[in-house]
Amino acid sequence: MRGVNRVVLIGNLGKDPDMQFLEGNIGVAKFSLATTETYKDRSGKLISQTEWHTVVLWRGLAELAQKYLHKGSLVYIEGRLKTRSWEDKEGNKKFATEIVGDNLIMLDKRHDGSAAGGPIDGLEGLEGDIPPEDDGPERLPF
Repeated sequence: MRGVNRVVLIGNLGKDPDMQFLEGNIGVAKFSLATTETYKDRSGKLISQTEWHTVVLWRGLAELAQKYLHKGSLVYIEGRLKTRSWEDKEGNKKFATEIVGDNLIMLDKRHDGSAAGGPIDGLEGLEGDIPPEDDGPERLPF
């Protein structure tokens, strides 16, 4: 039986995307994304819990993020979990679990009052820009 590795998040960027270019001019953007759930406890008090996620976008989606996203932007991200490991300077093994995004929809309102969701002129077809067999390098530059 095949497994499913699928993540869907709607949240706000915690900082501007950090864009870098790897060998071959391959763009990679990384940013933190906050998702907040709110519920009422037994006494009726509202409780909010925020989770922070690290999102990595490649190629066209990375360039889209650099151009249009900023701290606080509301986005829909679809992708998969990827855990990478490395050794720090002291030889300790470190791990990071990230969301490798393959679909991005901007949910902020435009200045004219309409929703910004959907493709931006000239940028259609950027989702799924990473072939399934290409996860990029195991060690990201940041």
